[in-house]
Amino acid sequence: MNIFTEIIELEHEQVMVCYDRNTNLKAIIAIHNTVLGPALGGTRFWNYTSEETALTDVLRLSRGMTFKASAAGLNLGGGKAVIIGDPNQIKNEALLRRFGKFVQNLNGKYITAEDVGVNEKDMEFIHSETSHVTGLPVSMGGSGDPSPFTAYGVYLGMKATAKKLYGSEDLSRKKIVVQGLGKVGYYLISHLKKEGSTVYVYDIQESAIQKVVKEFKAIPIDGNKIFETDAEIYAPCALGATLNPDTLANIKFQMIAGGANNQLLDEERDGNTLMQKGILYAPDFVINAGGLMNVHTELEGYSKERALEKVETIYSNIEKVYQIADKQKVNTQKAAIYLAENRIQAISNLKKFM
Repeated sequence: MNIFTEIIELEHEQVMVCYDRNTNLKAIIAIHNTVLGPALGGTRFWNYTSEETALTDVLRLSRGMTFKASAAGLNLGGGKAVIIGDPNQIKNEALLRRFGKFVQNLNGKYITAEDVGVNEKDMEFIHSETSHVTGLPVSMGGSGDPSPFTAYGVYLGMKATAKKLYGSEDLSRKKIVVQGLGKVGYYLISHLKKEGSTVYVYDIQESAIQKVVKEFKAIPIDGNKIFETDAEIYAPCALGATLNPDTLANIKFQMIAGGANNQLLDEERDGNTLMQKGILYAPDFVINAGGLMNVHTELEGYSKERALEKVETIYSNIEKVYQIADKQKVNTQKAAIYLAENRIQAISNLKKFM
């Protein structure tokens, strides 16, 4: 693996490799673009199969955060961090505080937040060493868990996608597969069940499946048969790359709208495949921006009402993507990137004259 080739190809500004012997911290912080403002993105704590896999993940995720912030109209850049290891085995206060010191060393160029494997309490530990943290508990003046806002935005984006595809945003008679039953998946299901949707579910954790089956009367399905399920809508809410040549070969869904990041294994190839099959795809970094919108509000002086106002713009943002895709005759992922890059370029040009 040529590290610099990948960094140059994805156009990153800075990548910091973090190691501490005493805590055995191994982490990577990737800053993709700061034209619009400081890079904000969560810290993912995951037991990666290799350091190369961790690097690829953090580079892709941070790039996605740039596009997410731009398409959402936020004055933020894109960044992300990963901590390598099993959080159930090695996560502790000392390790998290040491990570906080690395964040502090970036002097505000990167602001961290929650992601997979990290919670509000962990943010408190990181905050002990740096002020460049969002998603703090409400008791500390923060906005708390961002996942309800992410889920609400996905729900609104799903309705906008349904309106485009079916001529109505009504989801009451739709059959929907939700893959990944963490916080975002859980809250998304609560919205869908209130509307009357039939919801099929899968997660690698049996306890997560049983929870939503009991609370929402969701229907469990075999993880190996997700793409064979007789449903109109697929909502990936786990890790990325579930849309790839293997899964797309026999896909039956009519639309895809979920909360996971980097849902397409290859943006160009898999985005085109979906378009050729007539499957309407809501680009991940547009539809799942609700959590980012929420923590951005925290930087301004938190207001839940203001955060919800921002999240509700996801509906119209998704509509803009479809308008661009129709006009330019490109796949929706490419249209979403165009929307994001166009704003970044406009602000970059403006700064040249300041």
